[in-house]
Amino acid sequence: MNHELKKATFAGGCFWCMVKPFDQWDGIHQVVSGYTGGHTVDPTYEEVKAGTTGHYEAVEITYDPAVFSYRDILKIYWQQIDPTDDGGQFQDRGTSYRTAIFYHDMEQKEMAEVSKQELEASGKFSKPIVTKILPATTFYPAEDYHQDFYRKNEQEYKKDRAESGRDEFIAANWK
Repeated sequence: MNHELKKATFAGGCFWCMVKPFDQWDGIHQVVSGYTGGHTVDPTYEEVKAGTTGHYEAVEITYDPAVFSYRDILKIYWQQIDPTDDGGQFQDRGTSYRTAIFYHDMEQKEMAEVSKQELEASGKFSKPIVTKILPATTFYPAEDYHQDFYRKNEQEYKKDRAESGRDEFIAANWK
């Protein structure tokens, strides 16, 4: 059965806020916080946060496409981010907090491009959609204390999320 599982990788600002929206669905087997898209091998959180590695904070989702489609994962992804902001996401600023879809095969690339075009054509946002669609590269899992942060540090997660402005943006733009 494991041979049917696939990977999906997304950057959407702080990875703490990108785990829970995906983690709650049947067919999603694992959501790992980590780093991808840069030039440093096995970077640390402090290096990525400093902006010197080229990496994005990202989540790598292992899913069963027979149960939960990549198209549905894309819908959830778009509804977690401000796709018009290329300087970071909400209170988190800098290159490591930019948005990107990292495709693992040509089918994912095509679906991501179509979903981006549909969002642009929808008129939902007055500014251009700047989220990049890039080939997946090596994904480095973040340090253990970042994994499942919303579960392990529930109060800190809720406080950080409340202060970020993410929930207000989502409520205003994705109803």
